[in-house]
Amino acid sequence: MTRLSTAITLSSGVEIPRYGYGTFRIDDDGAQAAVETALATGYRLVDTAVGYGNEVGVGRAVAASGLARDEVFLTSKVWEHGYDDVKRNLQESLERLGTDHLDLYLLHWPRPGVDKYVESWQALLDARAEGLIRSAGVSNFTVEHLARVEAETGAAPELNQVELHPYFSQPDLRVYHAEHAIATESWGPLGLRGGDLFDEPAVTAAAEAHGRTAAQVILRWNLQRGNVVIPKSVTPDRIRENWEVLDFELSQADLDAIDALDTGERQGGDPLEVGN
Repeated sequence: MTRLSTAITLSSGVEIPRYGYGTFRIDDDGAQAAVETALATGYRLVDTAVGYGNEVGVGRAVAASGLARDEVFLTSKVWEHGYDDVKRNLQESLERLGTDHLDLYLLHWPRPGVDKYVESWQALLDARAEGLIRSAGVSNFTVEHLARVEAETGAAPELNQVELHPYFSQPDLRVYHAEHAIATESWGPLGLRGGDLFDEPAVTAAAEAHGRTAAQVILRWNLQRGNVVIPKSVTPDRIRENWEVLDFELSQADLDAIDALDTGERQGGDPLEVGN
């Protein structure tokens, strides 16, 4: 089996784990319990956001884990735009998470109708220079948004966290990322509309061939396509099941068959519309 690296190096030189735990739609109490389970299982990347309303719970889980702060890669995201608002939100996130820095901070959506994403991106660059964040990125940015922030600030994001799963695999965006040293991170890696993806013949055949679940096959597909992946579950058994994707390998035929499921259609929000 080809060894899959467990971390990648961002353009700043910061290492990010390839596989982490997402906390979307989990409240503070639920997040604390779930993140404690994830960290005990072996996850070392935890993803949250101001908009999730669970940074306090995530921070408590990290504190309770017994792990040193530098053993946990903490990501959060900011919803508000505008230079001063971003800097203020960052300080508030640090307080809620109980830490003096974030390993990665992202603009959650480009919000082009507000048209402040360039100055908001500059706020992240300055926060990185000040040591408040180790790496700076964005979420849900299209090629147009990525090109503009790089052209106007001279710095490309280190990572773009986007909707990405076999039904919407974003091949053109991933090519752009590779050309500009931007890491790709998948949110919604198992798809957003029930279990349809789990029933696809390409997925079920690979699951049977490797003795794995459909979810494990899809998560492994994400990893082998070069993405950082952050599945979410609040069920302890599922959190542990999702972790068990590092010790098998999909064949090229498996990967190609799953690639062919791409519809080119989003299941989540449109970056041109959300938050305007």
